Amino acid sequence: MIDIKVKKTERAILVGVRIGQTPREEAQEHIDELEELLATAGGETIIKIMQDRQRLDVAFYVGKGKAEEILALIEPNEIDLIVFDDDLSTIQMRNLSNLFNKKVVDRSGLILDIFASRARTKEAKTQVELAQLKYMLPRLTRAWTHLSKQYGGIGTKGPGETQIETDRRIIRDRIAMLTAKLKEIETNREIQVKNRKDMVKISLVGYTNAGKSTIFNLLTESDVFAEDKLFATLDSTTRVFRVDKTHTALLSDTVGFIRKLPAHLVASFKSTLNEVRDADILLHVVDITHPFYEDHISVVNQTLKDLHFEDKVLLHVFNKVDILEEKERIEFVNRKYENVVIVSAVRGFRIEELKNMIRDIIESKFGDELLELSYAQSGLVATIHSLAKVNELKYEDDKIVVKFRADKVSSQKIKRLAEG
Repeated sequence: MIDIKVKKTERAILVGVRIGQTPREEAQEHIDELEELLATAGGETIIKIMQDRQRLDVAFYVGKGKAEEILALIEPNEIDLIVFDDDLSTIQMRNLSNLFNKKVVDRSGLILDIFASRARTKEAKTQVELAQLKYMLPRLTRAWTHLSKQYGGIGTKGPGETQIETDRRIIRDRIAMLTAKLKEIETNREIQVKNRKDMVKISLVGYTNAGKSTIFNLLTESDVFAEDKLFATLDSTTRVFRVDKTHTALLSDTVGFIRKLPAHLVASFKSTLNEVRDADILLHVVDITHPFYEDHISVVNQTLKDLHFEDKVLLHVFNKVDILEEKERIEFVNRKYENVVIVSAVRGFRIEELKNMIRDIIESKFGDELLELSYAQSGLVATIHSLAKVNELKYEDDKIVVKFRADKVSSQKIKRLAEG
């Protein structure tokens, strides 16, 4: 007889708070997104609760009275976990866990769970583990509440505290090791980037589930995993993108952004997000059909600003136009945003227009130059190699002729060095 255990889908109550004058539709969209996150993690939403408050309760997030109302819903609805739409403090997590006697998960914990299940490469797994340990460290106290529950007070305080401190030390050591490991990965990545200095680098950015991976596959003729779920892509992927017969670039697909993205998660994914830092052009992919697409644009722009990546040539790629019902939105985004192209990645609609816009940006940003140097300036040849793609290098009787391709800033620097 073979005993096959079927994994049970966990049933959840979702809890959010509308603070002050926040529009009700906006608060509702936040908790709807939390439901999507839970579905991505494999859970099922049974009840959604939204409470209006002027500020979050320090001890119970929603207040003691509301928390007790939630408690009354757990047993009759066979609830396995309660998910909160914000990060909970250590005190809030402890109080709610003790009250409900069920798993309590906050937004960061849920996102980290999804990331852990989606990580495939060694780099992504390292980044996720580092983020999880940083998340876990201040919350360690609740992991040892079983000691006092099992044995009672006297005789358990010392060992409990000692075990917690031991765990903290182990976690800190592990964090230090993973941080060093990611620095090594980042160093290797920077070497790879230097080796690819002769190619234009383009990165896809955008809110999660905007269709970046579908566009990536279309432009690079690849088959990177794409799915209609949040965070379908976690590992950064780079492929050659042939813009047209004369222009070739490197295109990178990166992890999607989301509102309330945990700071320690962004920090842990710094080496992956450096694909964005090193890009010459950013393609900001937006789901034009989403009712809160403008909010999504703001989240991505703010994240880029927080990472100091905002000073990039940016092209807005509004995707999923084939299923857009409010057609007047097309005219609106064309008026409001610069460098706009409206496409359908699934249907291949206006992809050639997207390629043409990328080509025009490349041609305006990068140019071919010819420079004649004296033999006394031969030391500049190595500098030119480091800043540009050298297409031709000729040593003639009385001069050195260099033909190179570079962006405008690098070209001006090379010319100043030659003139000086």
